[in-house]
Amino acid sequence: MARACFLISLVVASCLVWKAHSLALSAKLVHRFSDEARAAAASRIGGGGGERWPTRRSKEYYQMLARSDLLRRKRRLGARYQMLFPSEGSETLSLGNDFGWLHYTWINIGTPNVSFLVALDAGSDLLWIPCDCIQCAPLSGSHGSLDKDLSMYSPAESRTSRYLSCNHELCSLGSTCGSAKQPCPYRINYYSENTSSSGLLVEDILHLATSEDHASVQASVIIGCGRKQSGDYLDGIAPDGLLGLGFGDISVPSSLARTGLIRNSFSLCFRDDDSGRILFGDRGLPTQQSTPFVPLDGKYDTYIIAVESFCMGSSCPGKTSFHALIDSGSSFTFLPNDIYKRVTLEFDRQVNGSKRATNNESPWEYCYEASPLGMPGLPKVKLIFGGNKSFMVINPIFPFYNTEGELAVFCLALQSSQESLGTIGRHHDLDNNRRMPLGSPPRNRPENPLPTNEQHSFPNNARAVSPAVAGRALPANSSSVSQGANAWYCLSLLLTQLAVFAIG
Repeated sequence: MARACFLISLVVASCLVWKAHSLALSAKLVHRFSDEARAAAASRIGGGGGERWPTRRSKEYYQMLARSDLLRRKRRLGARYQMLFPSEGSETLSLGNDFGWLHYTWINIGTPNVSFLVALDAGSDLLWIPCDCIQCAPLSGSHGSLDKDLSMYSPAESRTSRYLSCNHELCSLGSTCGSAKQPCPYRINYYSENTSSSGLLVEDILHLATSEDHASVQASVIIGCGRKQSGDYLDGIAPDGLLGLGFGDISVPSSLARTGLIRNSFSLCFRDDDSGRILFGDRGLPTQQSTPFVPLDGKYDTYIIAVESFCMGSSCPGKTSFHALIDSGSSFTFLPNDIYKRVTLEFDRQVNGSKRATNNESPWEYCYEASPLGMPGLPKVKLIFGGNKSFMVINPIFPFYNTEGELAVFCLALQSSQESLGTIGRHHDLDNNRRMPLGSPPRNRPENPLPTNEQHSFPNNARAVSPAVAGRALPANSSSVSQGANAWYCLSLLLTQLAVFAIG
């Protein structure tokens, strides 16, 4: 009976009208609370269906209309906006030094679908994977830590693939084409010496699932068919491709939002054990703190926030405001040189009594010898944003252990940058079962070999690819060591110009 009260009744009186060789269909619309709808409901359930029907224009009548409209709106929004994750699962993983300390996730592309282990990078836009390779990283024989093989993509083997033509709005190199119908080429050059990815742009299916019922979703996205990689992409970093999560129209989050599958946001959450998860369309929790993105050169091209002050303990040195890129592809945090000097000097002052390490072979300047009693009390590191909002940095200290497994040296894991723009990376918490030994970094490798900036232009109505930082900064036989609780550290990036931080 109750169900009948809320039915939207459509009584259709159909008649076929033949006129001028055309066929017309007419329908009579009946209001859900009309006498006709009431009579129809009563006839279906034995004559009692109209007992709870509201009196027309009564208080109950309008209350039921309002409740019905609210339910319809929720159903409509729920069907349109949802949270999605890769069909292989929302989990992310970090595979240590051999994979450049980046976080990765498995994705499925094409029809039939093929699996790829892609690096996650909030500092760049394009999703590219090894494809019909001329020069790519080896995909077998050196990845024993994985439970399945890495793959190569070929558009010819996917029934749902198609090349983007040179006249497509997202083809930035269209002017170099001989014909507008030719496949669109792409080339991304990184600051890191001789590091690049190039090939052709392809549109194909990215297989996703909904967070609520794991229903399958097939989304059409732009993919870089990476035929030729160079530099560090041939040396173990992102061997199976890279998933750019930036602001640009060509990125996967922007594409999913543009087609109405998700809200214009996503979240990346990491745990102490190097696991994590990614959710497209996640806007975070109401209890999370937030700070707005700021433009770079008048444009919102990448995830840049304004830090008002950088505090050590209860002291917040003056003139420590700066703008910083939020970058999941950066292992550590870089500060503009003048900010770096003020912050590190304050840290050094507060670590009173700890002796500076003289034989320091780490990437960091401020390292200290540990006492037999272990780690001393250290000042908490905190970032202050507008509106007096703050974010406590988790484990800013990187410890080194000797061959006996004893704490030998600890370092403040901040690095100086000659650029005016800082970078807030995801500092690696260290697992006690995988301690970092003392030793020299490889001499034949730059300190930050992976992408520090992508030089790639887009059409006037699109956004440029943004900077990215990552790399193998540590010796090949090293791992990280963790001290904190097994908690989630989340970063929700709302492409509508808001960054949300959470610890929980």
